[in-house]
Amino acid sequence: MPPTVYSIIHVLSILVLTGYTFYAFAAAPESRKRVLMITGIASVLALVGGFGLQAKLALGWPGWLFVKIVCWLTLSALAGFGYRRRQSAPTLAAVAFACVTVAVVMVYVRPF
Repeated sequence: MPPTVYSIIHVLSILVLTGYTFYAFAAAPESRKRVLMITGIASVLALVGGFGLQAKLALGWPGWLFVKIVCWLTLSALAGFGYRRRQSAPTLAAVAFACVTVAVVMVYVRPF
């Protein structure tokens, strides 16, 4: 597949993962199973798209890639935390926003 396909898969799945993560912070407990299923699938697609893109572009293992992996892992875990710790939703939302911001900055700046 061309790198553009991997890029589209990656970006769309991250948008879905981010949206449903924020939805989990405010959703009713009855929606837990469906939301966690969608965020899990989006997380796997983000992983496949990201590493497919990394392989096609032959980037190697630069430091910014490790930062993005940490951001992905954190964002993937936050939806589950949102259902378990309702009182911490504002803090979790701030962490999610920070992870997304750092990941986007790593795409464009690539500091190391």
